[in-house]
Amino acid sequence: MLSLVWPWALALAPLPFVYRWLRKPSETKIQALRAPLLAAAAGDQGTLKATTWYNRVLLFLLTVCWLCTLLAVAQPVYVGEPVVLPANGRDILIAVDISGSMERDDMVIGGKQVNRLVAVKAVVGDFVIKRAGDRLGLILFGEKAYLQTPLTFDRETMQTLLLEAQIGFAGNGTAIGDAIGLGVKRLQDRPKDHRVLILMTDGSSNAGELNPIEAADLARRALVKIYTIGIGAERQESRGLFGRNVINPSADLDEKTLIDIATATGGIYFRARDPKELTGIYEQLNQLEPIEQDSETIRPIASLFHWPLGVSFILSLAIAAARSRRGSLV
Repeated sequence: MLSLVWPWALALAPLPFVYRWLRKPSETKIQALRAPLLAAAAGDQGTLKATTWYNRVLLFLLTVCWLCTLLAVAQPVYVGEPVVLPANGRDILIAVDISGSMERDDMVIGGKQVNRLVAVKAVVGDFVIKRAGDRLGLILFGEKAYLQTPLTFDRETMQTLLLEAQIGFAGNGTAIGDAIGLGVKRLQDRPKDHRVLILMTDGSSNAGELNPIEAADLARRALVKIYTIGIGAERQESRGLFGRNVINPSADLDEKTLIDIATATGGIYFRARDPKELTGIYEQLNQLEPIEQDSETIRPIASLFHWPLGVSFILSLAIAAARSRRGSLV
């Protein structure tokens, strides 16, 4: 539907004609000898006709130019159909460990050995796209924690920023407490029962200023529910000088602390030993009951003022060119 923001601007349309009428020179009566034959001989009828045609075209162009300018001032807009914003959803922050240990290649996707962060990107990226109606945000942490994406409905942008995350950008340590503290800070002003933090790590807290248990207590008081996920295989074979060795690549994972964090905040601790388990965890998280919110309806508005303004500008150039050309021919 087309509409005008300032329709009163069109009331100025007669202004040039009123001005021309008011400024019309008064008629002067001067007695003179009339000589029709001499006047006809001296005048050029073709030139008079051309001048009359030129003036009419010029007046038409000036009128259209003026009306287009007024239409642009009136701010024409196109008002689209009503769009209902998501009425259900939660505010979910996803905290991803990007410390050096996430580079360990103990995950398999499509028959190919990949590191832990690649597996997280594949699974979490799909989870992000599916969470229609939620406000999602991304925290990346290593030795320090920082907010990569604030809470937003723009899931595609968040997925892109997640895929661009690189190991070591936040240092090689693991500041679990700081990541939780940052999440609480970003969620504490959101509506109650909407605040969810999903924290993924493959190690133990060895950096940062905030102790993880103290951070969990802050989250509990701020009504932030934390789901913790421990990432990493428990068995990996490697070739050495004396044959194959079997090691536990997740020996540094502090499961007890992750369980305590989840329990203290009303969340759940999950263990992801491979991408399949990680996918299953996020399928469970996808079953979070949405919380009813007040629905909101908006009508998208597209401004169209540049179209009449562009026509007015082109006509003004055409008028200036025509006047210039006629002046050079006289």
